[in-house]
Amino acid sequence: MPRTGLGKLRSPGVRWGGGVILAGGLLAALVLPGGTEDAAGQGQTVASDGLRHTTVEVSPGGCGRGWGNPRPGTQVFDLHNTSAAAAEVYLKSPRSGAVYGEVEGIGPGTTRHLRVRLGRGSYAFMCLPDDADAVTGPTVRIDGGGRAGPAAAPVTEHDLIPPALDYQKWVAGGLDDLVGRTGTLRAALARGDLAAARDAWLPAHLAYERLGAAYGAFGDADQQINGTTAGLPGGERDPDFTGFHRIEYGLWHGQSAGSLRPPAAALDDAVRKLRDDWAQTRMEPADLGLRAHEILENTLQSELTGRTDYGSGSTLATARAHLDGTRAVLTRLRPLLVPRYPGLPQVESELRRTQRLLDGFRKDGRWPALSDLDRNRRERIDAVFGDLVERLASVATLCDARRTV
Repeated sequence: MPRTGLGKLRSPGVRWGGGVILAGGLLAALVLPGGTEDAAGQGQTVASDGLRHTTVEVSPGGCGRGWGNPRPGTQVFDLHNTSAAAAEVYLKSPRSGAVYGEVEGIGPGTTRHLRVRLGRGSYAFMCLPDDADAVTGPTVRIDGGGRAGPAAAPVTEHDLIPPALDYQKWVAGGLDDLVGRTGTLRAALARGDLAAARDAWLPAHLAYERLGAAYGAFGDADQQINGTTAGLPGGERDPDFTGFHRIEYGLWHGQSAGSLRPPAAALDDAVRKLRDDWAQTRMEPADLGLRAHEILENTLQSELTGRTDYGSGSTLATARAHLDGTRAVLTRLRPLLVPRYPGLPQVESELRRTQRLLDGFRKDGRWPALSDLDRNRRERIDAVFGDLVERLASVATLCDARRTV
């Protein structure tokens, strides 16, 4: 669950703000029957959940209309789109632009619900119709009450271009290293040295795994280089099973060097082509924050379940490489996150703690197989990674590119 005031709930098209983070399925809790009209009237009701609901218009000509009796505290705005186009809506500070909450995908004639905690300060709704300019409604002032819930200045796609370009340069260096390591693996198999090939396989594989945030830009090359047997009818014998895991399976299941030379050559060729093509590739800047979350989410789903172990028992080493990959993304996003995410120091601290935990399992340069760990140690690893995934969800939310015009 996100740990920021701008949590995202994609399924109903709602992003929740004001420090209240809701999971899917709780949307109905904001639309309860049996509400009574507030004593002050003006489109406000108190629902049976005890929260004040205020109906607010969403339209180019009437953005924010209906909020005529501002009050502090936790409350719900029923955002009703009276226009002919779908729209997003932000509740923001008119002075700083910081967003307290947002709702996306409000179709014509429909209503979405935004729950926020408001305190002393000035607020305004911004309506962003599809294919039209943004419109900011009237400023509303709340003079009493305590502090409002969390807010953050929106990150635009323009803001994300510099960190994305810097990350691409870092990936280019990683690809140079990867080419050298897959060449070493290929050479070992070419001369029939299976022991040397096993020693070369893991450093090469980890060099690739550290580039996790770039996978979306690698296209079909990712499947060629690091694909698994998932969806392949022939399993390990399927001709489409290629790349690192194909070689891993052969090296740790007694296959000959001769049988592994073609897959190793194909892997090395694919890596070299990826490196050569990378200068013309452009990552989508808006994806960078999401990748910071997805790398470790995928670690939990794949490496820490053993699904990607084809005999080497190296999934803990891969998980450790994913921590490096996550840190590489956060380093580039840090200038954007420092003023927006108070929880960033805790994320960085947890990354270091998780790194120390995994490093503690490595003995004499060897990593234990996941299956060699007892239940207590596996649960501890799952717990720290799960905690990191929750915290990094806030990074994905805060770095989701938003319109401001």
